[in-house]
Amino acid sequence: MNTMEKPHVAADPAKNQAMVRAVGVRKSYGSNEVLKGIDLEVQPGEVVCLIGASGSGKSTFLRCINHLEKINGGRLWIEDQMVGYTVKGHKLHEKTHAEICRERANTGMVFQHFNLFPHLTVIENLLLAPKMALGQSPEQSRPRAISLLEQVGLADKVNAYPRHLSGGQQQRVAIARALCMQPKLMLFDEPTSALDPELVGDVLAVMRQLAASGMTMIVVTHEMGFARDVADRVVFMHGGRIIEQGPPSEVLGNPQHERTRAFLASVR
Repeated sequence: MNTMEKPHVAADPAKNQAMVRAVGVRKSYGSNEVLKGIDLEVQPGEVVCLIGASGSGKSTFLRCINHLEKINGGRLWIEDQMVGYTVKGHKLHEKTHAEICRERANTGMVFQHFNLFPHLTVIENLLLAPKMALGQSPEQSRPRAISLLEQVGLADKVNAYPRHLSGGQQQRVAIARALCMQPKLMLFDEPTSALDPELVGDVLAVMRQLAASGMTMIVVTHEMGFARDVADRVVFMHGGRIIEQGPPSEVLGNPQHERTRAFLASVR
């Protein structure tokens, strides 16, 4: 597999604009408050790993960033665009479906369960989103799609159907599909949790290469080795709150909060 093509570009300090900014983000399902005021900034080119026990709010927060879940309080921005809403006359108004879809085109998301279209071949899965969201013809987007399949080690699977691929191969196709949209930001929601252990390494290798290329990434993961080696920052969540964050060497190597220590002890 070759290195991903996007070179690392340092953020312009004069602009000082975060790729993602969350201020007081809250999310409830009925009386169950899942996110209890999340404040977080992610800088361009940064890799942030969200860790914590199941039910801590990690995946919900990730879905809020892409407006797959509507927040109940606070604000979220991707660069200078407020996620999901606009302010008119001092009031928040939800953006139209078309506006939300246009904004989502800048954010790639990879889920636990691949979500490939089973009736489409690998290449058809990759070409669909550029056609629907960007209006690109298959002829326009096919060269990039083929290049991405080469980069994730699946050039020989162009015409295969998802049912003929292993779970690890399907997840690598899902990553290539997300990259076909040339996103500024990649969100990964436990991308290896549904895979057999022997298939995890190939997916993590693709993600390591993507991180090395300078892509901004927010990764919900239980893979502590990946977080230790690749993340610029590790964020530990518990009970819908950020409990501790910092470089992997500090959060994973010398955690300060007792809840962080207990969680790390449970996953080792």
